[in-house]
Amino acid sequence: MTTNSNEAKVISPESTITKKDFWKCFRRSCTLDSSWNYERMQNLAFAYMMAPIIRRLYKDEEKRAAALKRHMEFMSVTPHISTLLVGVAGAMEEENAKNEEFDASSINAVKSSLMGPLAGIGDAFFWGTLKLIAAGVGISLASQGNIMGAILFLLIINVPHFILRYICLDKGFKYGAKFFKDLSMSNVVSKVTESVSLLGLVVIGGMTAANVSFELPIMIGSGEWAEPLQGYLDQIMPCLLPACIFLFIYWLLGKKVKTTTILLGSIVICILLSLAGVV
Repeated sequence: MTTNSNEAKVISPESTITKKDFWKCFRRSCTLDSSWNYERMQNLAFAYMMAPIIRRLYKDEEKRAAALKRHMEFMSVTPHISTLLVGVAGAMEEENAKNEEFDASSINAVKSSLMGPLAGIGDAFFWGTLKLIAAGVGISLASQGNIMGAILFLLIINVPHFILRYICLDKGFKYGAKFFKDLSMSNVVSKVTESVSLLGLVVIGGMTAANVSFELPIMIGSGEWAEPLQGYLDQIMPCLLPACIFLFIYWLLGKKVKTTTILLGSIVICILLSLAGVV
């Protein structure tokens, strides 16, 4: 190969994604939380991370715009391992650019199904474990006036962080491309799309049950025979009311109601129901 090291191919000689694109994505991944927002969280920075790959793969302006818009959907993942999603999404984008029959919607389906489990693993390791270890070592030394306390705090967090950030991006590109290389065998994309969609629904259902709380203190009957209405609802289906609330909000989002309006409306309704003694 006559290309220089910066233009070396990331995945294979047939790939159009280069090492230069790889390092651009790597550097941009450090900005993931810089444009965090309440509506779609890390979506702007994730699209910014994907931009070098999209620019390389798509020469048509309309296709570039469609690809960027595709990555403006909701994104929330631990920043330290976000590069794994970039690598997988980048490999799938390359397959989409080469194969007219590729289902572009599967890119977001795979990305959405992976972000939850990755966030759980990443948050537990970096925020729940490594940060505590680094803080313990750093505070112990800093309390004695030793400048190594601050230095070791940063090193303990960032050395494994940057190593893992690189590995995730590299493996995401390589294994993502390998997995989606031959779409004609076993109808792989449709199977993956169906599987990750099911997984995403399971994750959403679990999050709804764990994070949406709504109980009715209303009593049915009188005297010692009175029973809470919530008990009867739980017998019909546990977390029935949270599920109904979730479906209603999902319906509002489908009607293009702004998330800010839904949030403020939910706060006002909850306050009124609480004052009325309904909840």
